[in-house]
Amino acid sequence: MATLSTLLKHYPIHDAAYDETFTLQGDPRPHYQTLIKRLNELSSEELAYRQKASDLAFVNQGITFTVYGDTQGTERPFPFDLLPRILTGREWAHIEAGLTQRLRALNLFLHDIYHEGRIFKDKVVPYELIAGSRHYRREMRGVDVPQGAYVTICGTDLVRLPNGEFAVLEDNLRVPSGVSYMLANRQVTKNVFPLLFRNYGVRPIDQYGMSLLTTLRSLVRVEDPNIVLLSPGVFNSAYYEHTFLARQMGIQLVEGRDLLVHDNIVYMRTTSGLQRVDIIYRRIDDDFLDALTFRPDSTLGVNGLFNAYRAGNVVLANAIGTGIADDKAVYVYVPAMIKYYLGEDAILPNIETYILDDPQQRQHVLADIGEMVVKAVGEAGGYGMLIGPHSTREEQRAFVEAINANPRNYIAQPTLTLSTAPCFLDGAIEPRHIDLRPFILYGRDVTIVPGGLTRVALRKGSLVVNSSQGGGSKDTWVLHD
Repeated sequence: MATLSTLLKHYPIHDAAYDETFTLQGDPRPHYQTLIKRLNELSSEELAYRQKASDLAFVNQGITFTVYGDTQGTERPFPFDLLPRILTGREWAHIEAGLTQRLRALNLFLHDIYHEGRIFKDKVVPYELIAGSRHYRREMRGVDVPQGAYVTICGTDLVRLPNGEFAVLEDNLRVPSGVSYMLANRQVTKNVFPLLFRNYGVRPIDQYGMSLLTTLRSLVRVEDPNIVLLSPGVFNSAYYEHTFLARQMGIQLVEGRDLLVHDNIVYMRTTSGLQRVDIIYRRIDDDFLDALTFRPDSTLGVNGLFNAYRAGNVVLANAIGTGIADDKAVYVYVPAMIKYYLGEDAILPNIETYILDDPQQRQHVLADIGEMVVKAVGEAGGYGMLIGPHSTREEQRAFVEAINANPRNYIAQPTLTLSTAPCFLDGAIEPRHIDLRPFILYGRDVTIVPGGLTRVALRKGSLVVNSSQGGGSKDTWVLHD
């Protein structure tokens, strides 16, 4: 097996993407120099041994994810690459400011569209766009939420462009997942590189569970509120994360059958009788929360929950109806929302996006669909997506038909060249495309733990980082400057 220094010396730098670790000349960027020096001291066998140990740690801790529709079984260990991605404190300060600004504007937008609708009257966002979305909840009109916090937990996907700048790819405002993998990655990395980590000046993230608990508590004026995490159950793709977060916060993990509503008050069934619930951190989509208000066939939620919520007797995080703000067609208007509500220019730009309900934009996209990324506006997890350069003619034809049948349901973006980072794969070090999902908490204050989940497109040449589509992850280090 080749030495690590040889592998690093022959590392193939992508000719178009921004490489996180190396310059175009092949020199390590200043904040990576200590890491590269340490790797050069290791043999590739030793690195392989550490990778094996980290993989085993994930398996032993049950850190898994679920792939729906996979005939080979649904639950898999989460792929992890042990070479960390590193951000400077200056880079993080820029990201943090941009994410804080964005979430403030999105929460003001959600309050506005469910109350006065000023943004429609001033023709900044078309009413038809919102009213036509399946994520717009008319039941929420006139309903106030504590602290104006519609989105309490947000996961925003960022990409680094070839010029080195970060941009927002999409916002996840319903039930964003992945934070448990961020925390697990950190723990494993600490074990794999203990001395290196200790001396690198990495900002901690271990406080995320307490920060989330503090944020949830800030939503009510009750002393020592009773908080539960509502999960769809063991067959949900993120069930590991539900159990992990409940344990981190020291709160009860419940399913819909564990709760009941009486006189518009939510109670939890316990062996010592009913206990009132003040806050529900729900990991169930709106549709399934309450069969009396939303989908009548749902058995996952709690009958009567919406009435208790509307009466102000229980807080839901995130609020019902937040999905409208992560509709991929609404994403186009976020910079305009920031300008409208805050009077500021967006710190983090959007990616150029075509709304296919517009005939001219649709014509442009259909004529060049082989170079576009087409996404269904309400999907997540890499589903409902066409990556033009990697698609077949048959797949392109199917998407053209679907777009023409329901253009409101799709947006398109130019195919991006995501940044790359070195990954240790099968005894070699090769570049793979990555993105970054930081997690933002919004209550009385805005809190962002430094870093986030760096997702990796493990398949060579792939741009899809979702775990459900063959992606993995690596630890994200944010440095004290």
